[in-house]
Amino acid sequence: MSDFKDRVVLITGGASGIGKIMGRLALEKGAAHLVVWDRDATALHTTAAEWEGAITRLHTRMIDITHTPQLAEACNELLAELGKVDILINNAGMVAGKLFQDHTPADIDNTMQVNALACMHLTRLLLPGMLARRQGHVCNIASAAGFIANPRLSVYCASKWAVIGWSESLRLEMEQQRSGVRVTTVAPYYINTGMFAGVRSLIPILEPEFTARQIVRAVERNRIFIKLPWVINLLPLAKGILPIRWFDWLVGKALRTHSTMKHFTGRPQ
Repeated sequence: MSDFKDRVVLITGGASGIGKIMGRLALEKGAAHLVVWDRDATALHTTAAEWEGAITRLHTRMIDITHTPQLAEACNELLAELGKVDILINNAGMVAGKLFQDHTPADIDNTMQVNALACMHLTRLLLPGMLARRQGHVCNIASAAGFIANPRLSVYCASKWAVIGWSESLRLEMEQQRSGVRVTTVAPYYINTGMFAGVRSLIPILEPEFTARQIVRAVERNRIFIKLPWVINLLPLAKGILPIRWFDWLVGKALRTHSTMKHFTGRPQ
């Protein structure tokens, strides 16, 4: 079990959406310190004001996690102040949501940096301390788009495929080394946080509170991999046994997933 009580918890993208809810849950479960990193200064200020009662346990920082030197500086300062991070939740994410040919170079670079590379760099910086203590937990928020392709999500899918491959490889390495460090990979469907505003889906869109609670529970129970909602568990099996065109029909036509992004508006990045 990975208990949140008396732990130091770091959540990226933690000033809004499921990141903010997971932070609230961590405080409710007795986290000694909650560290919230986000690039939105206004959201950070609002969060700090809302959690004024836990202000001595709350540490917020406006940071661009795609800037690796800044990330390293923030980690050094965090470790100097608190000494360790017990639970790291790599939650920050972004989506461009457009046809591939309409992506700019910045769209591609930023999506890959935020969704995939930043969590690798941050984990690399904090992992030595976890290994030295022979305990810790890394939770990586990927996506169902990390194993099921979808139109208008090509770069987002690529970034989340990268997260799943890296996260699962990291888990195996930690297990082989008997390190005591746990790794949980999370692959949710669309979540109703505003990030995917405009999406229309036959499969119910996940509610943030439910999703955050499921992720926190997965960390507490040392779950290896969770997919949300439950029907997502069936898609890799279907993809493995069906011919590609049949699978495309099932997902694209029957479940109408291939048209979910046609009316996407999203939120400002």
